[in-house]
Amino acid sequence: MDSRIKDTIVRHDKGFNCAQAVACTYCDLLGYKEEDIFRMTEGFGAGMGGMQATCGALSGAVLLAGLKNSDGAIDAPKTKGRTYQLSKTMVNQFREKCGSTVCCELKGITTGTPIHSCADCIMDAAAIVENVLFGGEE
Repeated sequence: MDSRIKDTIVRHDKGFNCAQAVACTYCDLLGYKEEDIFRMTEGFGAGMGGMQATCGALSGAVLLAGLKNSDGAIDAPKTKGRTYQLSKTMVNQFREKCGSTVCCELKGITTGTPIHSCADCIMDAAAIVENVLFGGEE
């Protein structure tokens, strides 16, 4: 797979929120329509709740972990543990790269000093998706 990191920024520049920019860029690789993922991730932008919670770019990445790994077995799910591990790996890598997973901290809303821009969060989340979910294959 060729890197799609730049594609995430193109989507964000078109008005996609951070979650949409990440999740929509890779959804076709998992068999999902971009329009559906766009709708699913709309509420994850701006750190859920107006920058109060988890970064949207990271939320989009975690959504992709579920889409990639879940067996979809509603009556007897067996893949949650593995999906949680993929998500935990991505959250930890994101925190290490970006300094936080919380939008208001990343944007400096609580401190007055931004530590990571939206574009940087999106690109870092995309790099993590490519590495963790798609093996960094190019």
